[in-house]
Amino acid sequence: NPYEPGERMYKTGDLARWLPDGNIEYIGRIDHQVKIRGFRIELGEIESKLLNHEEVREAVVVDRKDKEGNKYLCAYVVSNKEKTVTELREHLSKDLPDYMIPAYFIQLENIPLTPNGKIDRKALPEPEGDINTGVEYAAPRNEAEEKILKVWSDVLGVEKIGIDDNFFALGGDSIKAIQISARLGNYKLKVNVNDLFQKPTVRELSGNVIEIEEEINQSVIEGKVELTAIQEWFTEKEFTNMHHWNQAFMISSKEGFEEKIISEAFTKIVEHHDALRIVINKEENSLKAYNKGIRGKLFDLEVVDLRDEKSYEDRIINEANKIQASINLLEGPLVKLGLFKTSAGDHLLIVIHHLVIDGVSWRILFEDFNTAYKQAVKRETITLPEKTHSFKTWSEKIQSYARSSELLKEIDYWCKVENTKIERIPKDNEAIVEDRVKNSATSIMKLSATDTENLLKNLNKAYNTEINDILLSALGLTIKEWTGENKVLINLEGHGREEIIPDVNITRTIGWFTSQYPLIIDVAGSDDMGYYIKSVKEDIRKIPNKGIGYGILKYITPKKYKNELEFKLNPQISFNYLGQFDKDVNQDLFGISEISCGASISKESEQLYAIDVNGMVINGELQMSFAYNKEQYNSDTIEKLAKDYEKMLLKVIDHCIEKEESEMTPSDYGYEELSIEELEFIESMVNL
Repeated sequence: NPYEPGERMYKTGDLARWLPDGNIEYIGRIDHQVKIRGFRIELGEIESKLLNHEEVREAVVVDRKDKEGNKYLCAYVVSNKEKTVTELREHLSKDLPDYMIPAYFIQLENIPLTPNGKIDRKALPEPEGDINTGVEYAAPRNEAEEKILKVWSDVLGVEKIGIDDNFFALGGDSIKAIQISARLGNYKLKVNVNDLFQKPTVRELSGNVIEIEEEINQSVIEGKVELTAIQEWFTEKEFTNMHHWNQAFMISSKEGFEEKIISEAFTKIVEHHDALRIVINKEENSLKAYNKGIRGKLFDLEVVDLRDEKSYEDRIINEANKIQASINLLEGPLVKLGLFKTSAGDHLLIVIHHLVIDGVSWRILFEDFNTAYKQAVKRETITLPEKTHSFKTWSEKIQSYARSSELLKEIDYWCKVENTKIERIPKDNEAIVEDRVKNSATSIMKLSATDTENLLKNLNKAYNTEINDILLSALGLTIKEWTGENKVLINLEGHGREEIIPDVNITRTIGWFTSQYPLIIDVAGSDDMGYYIKSVKEDIRKIPNKGIGYGILKYITPKKYKNELEFKLNPQISFNYLGQFDKDVNQDLFGISEISCGASISKESEQLYAIDVNGMVINGELQMSFAYNKEQYNSDTIEKLAKDYEKMLLKVIDHCIEKEESEMTPSDYGYEELSIEELEFIESMVNL
């Protein structure tokens, strides 16, 4: 008590503020402070503002959790007459920021009380419907928005989405953006992936959605196909046994697969997706691609009946290895299937040479196989979504783009990258050894389902980041701890489907589009975690067209156009995040098998990187694999590296979740040339 020395005033636990006129305004209880989406919120302050409305007699605000575990605010009001949600939101918006506006407003006749006369918060009714982002549900305003929301729901796996829900807060990423763009084509609607990144709510995005008028050629594509940058890279490497360089998945069904139905489904799929019929021809000491027609064998299907065998896993793997090694690039087909029938269900191996497929393509293939199989079972005509532009068309357009002024202006950027001095990473054994697949080993790192959920859905608000920003930030810090170097060089892989060619749509085109380019992560400012994450994010945003131009300049652009650009960098670490395969592979008819696919790449093939990091989300958990040459590294070294990466990633995740206020960076405003420090100075001047 400041007025009576030695005596104490009673602490009520109430929150109040002293007004300029000398009065004290009661706000609410201190113990009713909550944290929503990183912001600390005093519920009593919201209640106080509601009570300022002349027709509101009573008000209570509580925090609740939806079925996904995400918190949101719900307001309960007693008023003299019926009040709309819009009226109450507008009233609060005059004095409160968006994050303090409740997602739901429920009008009651009376606020429930306990026998002691206090508010019975447990008796307050839950709102109806699903909430996933903490914003008020807003229904679609027209037919186009209804279609967009349906596609979002299917791709993101969220039942109820409103036009104000944020794509990234729902777990969206660049690959899901491509899927959304592709599926909108089924409704004759088109949206650019870049527009989705700039306008991540349907309310904002709907103005950029256009109706498709162009009719894309739906006939069978045949003839010579120009090699893309990644295919030129593949042929230039001249891998030992380049025929055995596949991608593969093993899927399973407890109910079993029908051989005849599989055959019908894949016949339609290989006819529909022209690139799956590509083969390689040797012409004048060089390799050329040719798109075959639909005559002849389109794929191989081998059936192995193991229903009488109790222990069949080793047999399946042995047979899978034979199928993997049987592809011939010159003769085809490049699609091989193995159906293994067992007493506990069937396993279907799908092997496709990497020359004609990539990660995004697999998502398209699984979706089409699910559709085609169900239609064939019902004896319906198999009808797949309309084709987007062919791989042949894309590869031809790339030849012209390789000489375009738009691409050539990237040369200065790549020159700066190439001229950066990078130290080589250490090895346990520096002696020259064979870099072969047969000498490789792998260490696996996994995040729990909870941590993965946080990574996918609860981080982006801190710095408006994407998944790769976070994964690469953690990787840069991990490599620095290992090597002590402030500059980390990484070969980064992207999906390679950037919208660089006007009026060409490849969102549903199967083929090998992957882009590869060097990324230098500067870890010098990593003492300040927030600044470091923003710095990595900005460096990634400055990469022209997400790196697709690097490979085109290197492998397709004629030398006379390249000026001083020399390709000197040789990254020893490669990184590729393939996204979420959960929903794409686990369809209603099938899921991922626990049995190995066998060896997708020949054991004699060359291993390109000292450490090859690949990640994806399977069964709700992030899994990162660290492949290495066991003749160069001790297993303890890489296992520690993988474990350190897990710790660092969790540290980055915790930092972002605990951050109470969002911070924007120059790229969020479209000012990539502005530094973080310059933006912070501008913001400080505005806030004066």
